[in-house]
Amino acid sequence: VQLQASGGGLVQAGGSLRLSCAASGRTFSSYAMGWFRQAPGKEREFVAVISWGAGSTNYADSVKGRFTISRDNAKNTVYLHMNSLKPEDTAVYYCAASYTIATMAGEYDYWGQGTQVTVSS
Repeated sequence: VQLQASGGGLVQAGGSLRLSCAASGRTFSSYAMGWFRQAPGKEREFVAVISWGAGSTNYADSVKGRFTISRDNAKNTVYLHMNSLKPEDTAVYYCAASYTIATMAGEYDYWGQGTQVTVSS
């Protein structure tokens, strides 16, 4: 599976962005899809994950209630809808694919290239 993340940009605090991650390959619906982020000088951290059929999701406490993960298996795409953005959300955001509904980066087999999100105060 090859993953291509897009949709990042510069936004003011309180604003919204929608990230997209397009996947190649015919087995997209077999994978749980996750979003991670990495800020400068920090380790990559889990943001959200969605199961194969979108019936189950999990979020980091820091984004719960503000971010929503969704997927469209017909379009081989997973989304991250980000609302009420804060400066501390500034990071490079990565999408990833896993055979399990995982929150640890090491459990993901495929990674996209990342898209920069910058939230100004």
